[in-house]
Amino acid sequence: MSSTTTATEPTVSIEKYLGENVHLLPQTKQLRALHTVIRDRHARREDFVFHSERIIRMLIEAGLDLLPFEERIVETPVGREYHGLRFSGKLCGVPIIRAGESMEGELRAVCRGIRIGKILMQRDKVTKLPKLYYSNLPDDIAERHVLLLEPMLATGGTALAAIQLLLDHGVKEENIVFINFITVPEGIATVCERFPKVKIVTSAIEERLNENAYMMPGIGDFGDRFYGTDA
Repeated sequence: MSSTTTATEPTVSIEKYLGENVHLLPQTKQLRALHTVIRDRHARREDFVFHSERIIRMLIEAGLDLLPFEERIVETPVGREYHGLRFSGKLCGVPIIRAGESMEGELRAVCRGIRIGKILMQRDKVTKLPKLYYSNLPDDIAERHVLLLEPMLATGGTALAAIQLLLDHGVKEENIVFINFITVPEGIATVCERFPKVKIVTSAIEERLNENAYMMPGIGDFGDRFYGTDA
C-alpha cells in the first residue's frame, strides 16, 4: 500500500493483486517528496508539471521493464562479449485523451519513433457510462505490446472501456500494460477482476473513493492541473 495513505482501511482488499497484476513504484523518500509537491493545492502549475513528469518517467521505465526481452550479445570496446538483452516485440503507446496525453512526452523521450494511437472517451451525462468519441490506432496494433496511458484510475469505467477497445482490435490482454499515475483499491479491483492478464503500473494507491468518487487524499483533476484549465 502507498506510504501516502493513512491508517484508514480501504473498502476493497487488493492484496492478491499486488506484485502480480499491480506494480507499485518503490515508495522511496524521493518519490514521496515529488508527491508532496504535486499534491499541494497551492503548487504552481510549472512545479506540478515538472514534478509530475519526473514521476511519469519512472512509471514509463517500470512499464517497459514488464515487456518481453531476448538475449543479445555485443562486443565491447575492449573486445569482450557482453551478454545483454533487447526488447523482443513491437510497441505502441495509447494515451486516453486528454489527461493521458500528459504522459506521451516522457514515453517518446525514452522510446524514439514509437507508434502512438489515440482514444477519446468521456462519461455520458445521462447514463454516466464512458462513451467513445474517437479512436485512431495503428493498423498492426494486434501484433504490438501496448502501453495504455491514463493518469487516474478511480472507478475504472473508462479504463475498462479503453481496454475492451484494444481487445476488439485484436490486442492480446497479456500484451497490455496500463501506465497509471495514481489509483484507488476500487479501481484496481474493477480492472483486475475484469481483465486479470492486464498489468497496472502506478506510483500511488490512495485510501479510497469518497461519496463523490474523488480519490482520498487525492491529487485533484490531473488533466486540469497539468494543462492549466483548473479553476
